[in-house]
Amino acid sequence: MSQIGIVRRRRGGDAIRIESFGYGLPQMQRRMLDAAAAIPGAASVGYVNHLPLGVGGGDSFVFTDATTDYRPTNLAADAMSYIVSPGYLQAAGTRLLAGRDLTFADDSKAPKVALINRQFALKVFGSVNKAVEGHFKFYGGTRAEVIGVVEDGKYRTLTEDQQPAMFFSFQQQQASGTFLLVRSTRDPQEIASALERTMHGLDASLPVIARTWNHEMGWALFAARVATVALGALGLLGAMLAVTGIFGMASYTVSKRLRELGIRMALGARRKQVLRAALGRPFVLLSVGSVAGVVLGILASKVLSFIVYQAAPRDPLVLIGVVLTMLLIGLVAAWIPAQKALAVNPVILMREE
Repeated sequence: MSQIGIVRRRRGGDAIRIESFGYGLPQMQRRMLDAAAAIPGAASVGYVNHLPLGVGGGDSFVFTDATTDYRPTNLAADAMSYIVSPGYLQAAGTRLLAGRDLTFADDSKAPKVALINRQFALKVFGSVNKAVEGHFKFYGGTRAEVIGVVEDGKYRTLTEDQQPAMFFSFQQQQASGTFLLVRSTRDPQEIASALERTMHGLDASLPVIARTWNHEMGWALFAARVATVALGALGLLGAMLAVTGIFGMASYTVSKRLRELGIRMALGARRKQVLRAALGRPFVLLSVGSVAGVVLGILASKVLSFIVYQAAPRDPLVLIGVVLTMLLIGLVAAWIPAQKALAVNPVILMREE
């Protein structure tokens, strides 16, 4: 399934900003929805005034239905606010948990209704079941009825905690921004071309840009990708420093104990015993350093989760993999000095001494 978003862009000063198609009216938005839905291969079509995780977005103070004093100190939640059309949930891939979806009957003549997410239901009503057919107030006392509860999502950043969100009918509350979402079984390039032709059929002068959902998600993932690359580079640098330090320490240890190792070999010590004597101290330091690094990584897991999306430093596979990798790198770094110890000719060494 491919998802395509259509937006209009217009230059304003030196910046490019996302704006509507130039028709802020629900009638034109309805025509756009109907025209897009008629395209072969369009499985679901919906409208939203601004994309979650995109540029812009707004929130609003929410109050319980019994509230009469709308000062910020009395708010029940600070919720993200979206204006959507019927079909948006299907196009965006958002599940309806309880109640019903918006319909075109939810127009300006009908009572004001809203969809809310699960976090909103828990925070304002106490549970999902209590929220359906319940009421809340927003925007200085405007009253709305909850007709459905949808699953939670990400609205500002990928690393945010769960946020309350509410979704209003585009026929009851107008907005200047227009994003048309289309979920299709066709190739993204094909459906994008069809959408552009269809929108130009409504207005030949209308500038239309079609993008895939993954392309739009690029901005949301940009910070996480940069942080991942930066942390990866720092990790590689740290590994190089560790190899250099372990190699130097092992070389110094072997050079200081060269006579002792020669005597051991002269007395019949086996290769395994010589290796143990040469690598014992580096191995202990590696083990202690790995354990300390794992502990510090776990303690910093909260910080890491705000930087890298879906980071799981407490994953047992990750922890075991890190420890084994560091031990392997350390042993490889100490192997060359150890080979020097094994290559010692005890007769020549003791004659030189």
